[in-house]
Amino acid sequence: MDLEYLNKILAAGIKNGASDIHLKVGRAPMYRMDGMLREIKAPKLAAEDTRSVAETLLKGHLSAPDINALTEFDSSYQLEGTGRFRLNIYRQRGTITLVLRVIPIEMPTFKGLGLPPVMEKIAEQERGMILVTGITGSGKSSTLAAIIDHINTNQTSHILTLEDPIEFLHPDKMSSVSQREVGQDSEDFSNGLRAALRQDPDVILVGEMRDFETIDIALKAAETGHLVLSTVHTTDAPSTIGRLIGVFPAEQQAGARLRIADALKAVISQRLVRRADGKGRVPAVEIMRSNLSIRECIKDPMKTSEMKGFIERGRDTEGTQTFDQHLTDLYRAKLISMEDAVAASSNPTDFQRALHFE
Repeated sequence: MDLEYLNKILAAGIKNGASDIHLKVGRAPMYRMDGMLREIKAPKLAAEDTRSVAETLLKGHLSAPDINALTEFDSSYQLEGTGRFRLNIYRQRGTITLVLRVIPIEMPTFKGLGLPPVMEKIAEQERGMILVTGITGSGKSSTLAAIIDHINTNQTSHILTLEDPIEFLHPDKMSSVSQREVGQDSEDFSNGLRAALRQDPDVILVGEMRDFETIDIALKAAETGHLVLSTVHTTDAPSTIGRLIGVFPAEQQAGARLRIADALKAVISQRLVRRADGKGRVPAVEIMRSNLSIRECIKDPMKTSEMKGFIERGRDTEGTQTFDQHLTDLYRAKLISMEDAVAASSNPTDFQRALHFE
């Protein structure tokens, strides 16, 4: 497979609305469309096909001997005039496999993503921590890009990002944006984040908070007057609190609760749900914003279970919402089916009962 053929596959994938393109030995290229993998009408790929593509895409990154020893590698690829891709190359059964995630050229907006108006208020926080959570492929990167673009468009700030790899390219608008790629511009997230504190940022985006050191430094950044944005692979606000606290040693967890309660400003959790008309997916979004009640729920482990109730009751006054509240809205607007709404709900039994009695 040569680069011209690969580019045709990628361009066709974007044209057909694919979110990911898979290249695997023994299969024709596959597109993920509306959450489902679909094989395209093309010859099956041989080992030399995926190998040649990897060599082409990794030129300048790895030498041939390094490719022979490659087990997995993250990078990015740009097809001029068409789109950008987050690239992951890995080895399975001794052969090279590639997955390319489509990164739209057009900068995402809150309205375009189907996110509620309260996102603007969240993005306008001066300091603290904002987390976007969800499983892989739930749209976290797009939401973060929309937050960064809103700040970039409306504020004179220094925005510094640490990404693995860089996805959306942010041109300077009102703000100055410095984008650093882990592995190329910085050794890792924790070292890059530590260095960021000496680079006069107002806003710091950390691609993912994976470990104790990164989370600890991110909290320190939020505590010292910076706005910190990041992602966590959790399903909702309560589980996000549990994940953050869980990385700390047992003897530090009480103190960590106090730090997180003071620093955390919002948690936006996302799930993508199939549209009822079959034309793509829509985000179901839970939004938690910090207030006195939420901070008490974070500080006291016995009160964490009360967080959902405060999120529900804050809908009219603070713009917060649970997954089930938003799923109800999407169902009533006929954007999603009852079956998919129930499947995506946090508590299917309670969700159906609430709809029935309304």
